[in-house]
Amino acid sequence: MTDALLRIEGAALRRGDRELWAHLDLAVEPGEFVAILGPSGSGKTTLLRAILGLEPLSEGTITALGEPVRSKGNRRIGYVPQSRPLPRDTSLRGRDLVSLGVDGHRWGLPFPSRADRERVDGLVRAVGAEAFADKPVGILSGGEQQRLRIGQALADDPRVLLCDEPLTSLDLANQQAVVSLIDAHRRQTDAAVLFVTHDINPVLRIVDRILYLAGGRFMLGRPDEVLDSRVLSDLYGAPVYVLRAGGRLVVVGAPDAEEPHHHHHDDDEDAGAGAHA
Repeated sequence: MTDALLRIEGAALRRGDRELWAHLDLAVEPGEFVAILGPSGSGKTTLLRAILGLEPLSEGTITALGEPVRSKGNRRIGYVPQSRPLPRDTSLRGRDLVSLGVDGHRWGLPFPSRADRERVDGLVRAVGAEAFADKPVGILSGGEQQRLRIGQALADDPRVLLCDEPLTSLDLANQQAVVSLIDAHRRQTDAAVLFVTHDINPVLRIVDRILYLAGGRFMLGRPDEVLDSRVLSDLYGAPVYVLRAGGRLVVVGAPDAEEPHHHHHDDDEDAGAGAHA
């Protein structure tokens, strides 16, 4: 697997005396979609932060696009944060939010060139945001704001796209729209996608592999290998059942399991929530 866009080898990360995960090896190929699941507090967000160079590993290495990750970042690694509403009084327009991905890295005041403006216009079109791109972002819906964040993340045609719970607080239609935008970028550019989620169902049709983190351990494999009652029971050390109902998968009995209708918090801030898939 010499052409892996992202390679994690022997990785471990500890917080104090608690080991989030260890001995993690993962090579992500061009065009591959890897979903990252697990209860809150299992280190899903921390793993993305480590790939972004913002969180030092306790052990091991991470190489992205052939280079060791570094704290100043790599513009070919895109990042879609958790979907949290922006304050209503945010004065930025929608297209201004997208343009931060185009010119926000430059020193001084950004004076966009014609090419920059055309690039922003293209990104706005690509994420279906033309109807609200000139409105203040604070008054937009969660789904509209998240489309703009994806436009911002795609500004540099990322070869690796990291998505941290991008579907939280979105209704089903907007979840499907966001997943379709991310999948379209992956198919058009052969980018690798790592997608943290507490619900596998919106991405189940496109996911190639699942990395499931729980209790300091992990399981990596195809969906049918990981989303298995016996496998997850062994991972959690407690009886866990994977149920199939109406074309959906539901994980039942996982310790600290989160109910589907509960709000999901950042996995490194609140260890009381959990995972359903």
